[in-house]
Amino acid sequence: MKKIGFIITILAFLTCSSAVVAQEEISTPDTENSEKVTLLTGGVDFDWVNMKQVKRDEMIEHYRSEIFDNNEISKFNKKEFRSEYKIFLKDANRMTHYRLAYNDVKETKDANLSSFFKTFKDQQILYMYAIQYKNNLNHAFYYDVLGRLQYVDYMSENYPNFPYYSVQYRSNGTIAGTIYFVSKDIQYTYNSDGVFKYLWYKSKMYDRKGKEIMTRTNW
Repeated sequence: MKKIGFIITILAFLTCSSAVVAQEEISTPDTENSEKVTLLTGGVDFDWVNMKQVKRDEMIEHYRSEIFDNNEISKFNKKEFRSEYKIFLKDANRMTHYRLAYNDVKETKDANLSSFFKTFKDQQILYMYAIQYKNNLNHAFYYDVLGRLQYVDYMSENYPNFPYYSVQYRSNGTIAGTIYFVSKDIQYTYNSDGVFKYLWYKSKMYDRKGKEIMTRTNW
């Protein structure tokens, strides 16, 4: 359950960090053949695509409030952030983690791992990897291939049980984005100011108006 939760968090944050998970394919929708999507949450059945806009807006506001009104989101300046995460600014085991990430290893005795690749001239180039230490499950640390910290994800105390929320910080302490995880299937994403960005439902991303934006295969 804990490992699955980590993978879901990484996938949902893809567009926040402009990252692409290894072997994941992102595609734009075929609008003519877009299927009707039924979302299930809290025992209430609802259709995001065909729902009235006022209802979609109510849901968006509800989960925004769950993150920003009902919780105190930590904000850092660069100095505070680097002090808070001082021991994680450089990956002390970079060579080991690089080798594991390059080979797309997902788990070790001490940590869960995720690898990020870019395609260059038909080759998969590793450019970032993420580590979630098993003794610190509420955080995930993203590093470039030189072992320099790029992002930190903080998962709320309820993690890995649903619902929970997550905040992603850049290495300078600014917030890259936030996500409310209703369930394994449903995630609402917002920017640092609480402005709605998109909804993930399983493999599909939708905007505020119910338009399908893209799909992911590694869900």
